[in-house]
Amino acid sequence: MFLPAGEKQFEFWVFRRNGLPNINIAKHFGVSRQAISRALLSMDKRIEAALLEMARANRIEIEKLDSKKGILFGRSGPFKTSAIIFVSTKHGMQVWYEHEGECGSCERYRECIELLWDFAEEMQLKLQSSDDPTKIADELFGKLKELAEQA
Repeated sequence: MFLPAGEKQFEFWVFRRNGLPNINIAKHFGVSRQAISRALLSMDKRIEAALLEMARANRIEIEKLDSKKGILFGRSGPFKTSAIIFVSTKHGMQVWYEHEGECGSCERYRECIELLWDFAEEMQLKLQSSDDPTKIADELFGKLKELAEQA
């Protein structure tokens, strides 16, 4: 399920994910709090459906799903490893498998680094500086699991 970044409901959802209360989102956009609540309920359902569809398509068994944060934690049957699916405002829907990569020789090194740092920033998480995508991913997804357990 495609989630267009420019869509108003998605913008409301991103504001809420960033910690803004519904009343403040309503004031920011000049709409009623009820309109925001309805839009967010609809968006949560769409996000959940998209995460579930991506998990099904990638044969990932679901362990935890947080539609308000746009994150699904699971386990890949085919790869026998932990997996995370997440919604990034900049990079769209992403699937990441826990792995020890050969990052230094990988042609996608820069892309992975950018994706991880961008998503950490979107989620307002501070990470230790590293040039190893595997270490960044371990730290980022560890912090996201902590957030999910608190929810």
